[in-house]
Amino acid sequence: MKIRVGFGFDVHRLVEGRELWLGGIQLEHCKGLLGHSDADVLIHAICDALLGAANMRDIGYHFPDTAGEFKNIDSKILLKRTVELIATKGYRVGNIDATVCAERPKLKAHIPAMQETLAGVMGIDADDVSIKATTTERLGFTGREEGISAYATVLIEKTC
Repeated sequence: MKIRVGFGFDVHRLVEGRELWLGGIQLEHCKGLLGHSDADVLIHAICDALLGAANMRDIGYHFPDTAGEFKNIDSKILLKRTVELIATKGYRVGNIDATVCAERPKLKAHIPAMQETLAGVMGIDADDVSIKATTTERLGFTGREEGISAYATVLIEKTC
């Protein structure tokens, strides 16, 4: 069996007046992430990792922030389309290992819902979606609560 590994990273600024979407679920918070889409940094990092593993460029190439069709789009749609894109090259998702960096809100209680949601979108088992949350100990833009970032590593498998 042929396998490939990919890595993704994304960051978005926290602002007032936006909903906060992380891992495909909406979280209660006084700020949300700013972006052309719903700005779900976790999904965007996973998309970049999947596309990178399949050598298919990045999320901005396939879903440009200059295209009106992606304005305020639910990032779960982008993730589903990304899984479909890698399938055109004969790949399927093996597993995901991701980390979200945020001071607030605390994410621990939300991780199981994120795992279930993302697994459902990708058509894989929730046990194949690892999500961890960390802070930056109040250092940098994350520590000042100016933004949230996410990192993702994926393994994809050749299906044929």
